[in-house]
Amino acid sequence: NGKLTVDVLDGASVVACLCQRKFKTAATVMFMLRISGLLEEYTQARTKAVLTDSLAIKTDRVWLVTDDGDVLIPIEDLRVGDKIRVQTGKVIPVDGVVTMAESFMNGNAAYVDESMITGEPTPSEKIQGSNVIAGTIPSQGKIRMKAMQIGENTAIAHIIKMVEQAQGSKAPVQKLVDKIASVFVPIVIGIALLSLIAWIIWGGENGFTQGLLALVTVLVIACPCALGLATPTAIMVGVGKGAEEGILIKDAESLELAKKINAIILDKTGTITKGKPTVTDVIWAEGNDSSKQILIAIEKQSEHPLAEAVVSFYKDENSVNVNHIESITGKGVKAHYNGEYYFVGNKKLLFENGISISEKLDHEASKWLLEAKTVIWFADSKNALSVLAIADEIKETSIEAIQELQKMNIEVYMLTGDNANTAKAVAEKVGITNFKGEVLPKDKADFVKELQAKGKIVAMVGDGINDSTALAQANVSIAMGKGSDIAIDVAKMTIISSDLSKIPLAIKISAKTVNTIKQNLFWAFIYNIIGIPLAAGILYPINGFLLNPMIAGAAMALSSVSVVANSLRLKYFKN
Repeated sequence: NGKLTVDVLDGASVVACLCQRKFKTAATVMFMLRISGLLEEYTQARTKAVLTDSLAIKTDRVWLVTDDGDVLIPIEDLRVGDKIRVQTGKVIPVDGVVTMAESFMNGNAAYVDESMITGEPTPSEKIQGSNVIAGTIPSQGKIRMKAMQIGENTAIAHIIKMVEQAQGSKAPVQKLVDKIASVFVPIVIGIALLSLIAWIIWGGENGFTQGLLALVTVLVIACPCALGLATPTAIMVGVGKGAEEGILIKDAESLELAKKINAIILDKTGTITKGKPTVTDVIWAEGNDSSKQILIAIEKQSEHPLAEAVVSFYKDENSVNVNHIESITGKGVKAHYNGEYYFVGNKKLLFENGISISEKLDHEASKWLLEAKTVIWFADSKNALSVLAIADEIKETSIEAIQELQKMNIEVYMLTGDNANTAKAVAEKVGITNFKGEVLPKDKADFVKELQAKGKIVAMVGDGINDSTALAQANVSIAMGKGSDIAIDVAKMTIISSDLSKIPLAIKISAKTVNTIKQNLFWAFIYNIIGIPLAAGILYPINGFLLNPMIAGAAMALSSVSVVANSLRLKYFKN
């Protein structure tokens, strides 16, 4: 509609101005209209470019590792499976897996700045087998890696595509604005024609000329560009701001709706917690850990999922060669080393083998069990040597994020498939009073429906396949970026770093974006309400004032630019 009005105006204004031989006026009006269009196109293009430029892979050549030495090749020649090396400070060009990492201070590890993807300022440690993402930069050390995803298949390419799709989608308020605009344009044309007729009837000798000028001025000043730009520019900048902070917003509707959230459901594993068993506590009998190398050796050969947590905990320690390891189903393992038998497992395993447990170790183990931690015992043939506690640790930012959500008057719930004791222990640590354990996937979706039936705007946050049904049911669905592909695909928002503190930030960005849209629409309507009557000549009978078409063209251009400029202020929003 805006473009059609401009095209009509170019001809109409020239005719009207020629009637008075005002060639300069005609040229100026056309100039102002064209300048307005160019400014709108520039500001919209700039808004789109902000994110694309910040996420662009700023490298066109890579070092390919070959048997004959390293060769510098164009990035277009790189293929999946190729091995490349990346120096400190250089951009990682593709997604891949680290085959070697080294640095002067950290040995077989390097650190990569992933802030442009995750929003996290602290560099991530990368060792052999770690995944790396295109566009990130080794800040300490150098790496060799195997290319796994290249070109349009990289994570960063998907991010840019998702953001562009979101920026092009329409929020519910935009659909309303489109309906208003579809009525607004015919009304404006009607007012312009009525102005012409009124001037012809009551305008006297120059009535037709003044009427034609009034018609043109009404059409010029009422060009609905400001109205049309009010919502999409704010949405584009809001989505881009979210992406800069590591929050991927898939559509405009979820961005607009997020500010209305008053109930949020959190999955436990991988959302509130890290989703990976970790050794949280360890005590050695009489403080003597001289046999820990034996424990490490046994756990390295164990196939139990919790054994990996122990090995990871002692990753910097040496081990010994232990043979003759026997798995005891449901209890643990038995190993023989240097003429002595050793046991790793639960308390029942120790009891059955007549092993003595000191009061101190037993007391600590009982305390950990009350905290819903898994307890592992390590013993020789006579005495318990050590006891370890393993748990899925709570993320560093989860407690603070939950407190912030509660301060925003949002009801926070936790649903988990884990047993009730574990659910209670985690809920108490993070300050959630509404929680349920042993919840099936269907139960999560039903709970979302239950809250919605009470009039709640519900957000569901999860990372697993078991959360996908509830995510689909929720008003606003948020997936953790390190979760399953299904959860990410279903969700309307994705937190790339899986940091729960990004959710309050997403809600704040939503509120700021919606407020900006309201400001834009307010000024666009005020502009038209004041400008159209002035352009029609309403003040002429009172004080003889007539609005010059040149001034109308300038005002129209200024209104559009001011709306875009107001939207661009979102870029500088800080939490």
